[in-house]
Amino acid sequence: MHSAREPLLKPVKIKDLRPTQITVGMHEVASKRKRWRDEGDEKGAEFLGRHMIPVVMGPKKRPFVIDHHHLALALQKEGVEHVLITVVSDLSHLEKDAFWIVLDNRSWMHPFDDKGRRRDYKDIPGSVEELVDDPYRSLAGALRRAGGFAKDTTPFSEFLWADFMRRRIKRPIVQKDFERALDLALELAKGQDASYLPGWCGPVDKD
Repeated sequence: MHSAREPLLKPVKIKDLRPTQITVGMHEVASKRKRWRDEGDEKGAEFLGRHMIPVVMGPKKRPFVIDHHHLALALQKEGVEHVLITVVSDLSHLEKDAFWIVLDNRSWMHPFDDKGRRRDYKDIPGSVEELVDDPYRSLAGALRRAGGFAKDTTPFSEFLWADFMRRRIKRPIVQKDFERALDLALELAKGQDASYLPGWCGPVDKD
């Protein structure tokens, strides 16, 4: 078993990567696509070297992505065929059910759909191109970049913020008026109701 402190680096085809979540925020994907277009032509190899995809090797030696799903999908949409991966752990000797139980217990999977409902691991897509858009995940990403909360090491922290906003901002607002939704999210992020969330920055003192 390999540890995260001793990564193995090797290129793999993006189409061979297996997700460990159901959704992404397509606004996030679009942002990463733009960044690739800005840097890819001149610094493509350097960019890929700085943004390796962490995976766990699962049954049949398949690489399961445990972070950077948005980047993997963005690169695929931009026509990139290969990425570098870091093998965090080799669990390829496990049966499929045992493998998913281990991922679940180590917070290496997030089987929630675009309505925030937990699903069976069998509902997780088989490829990154099949990932489903969750507009609230895009809202959470935009909220963090706008200073609504701090980056945190808690697994899937932005999905927790997404679910918080899902219960408070109507979906049509997020889908049709993203800027208004972000303004509402910034206000909600300052409240005590959000204080349990990772990276909460608290209310701004106006003294």
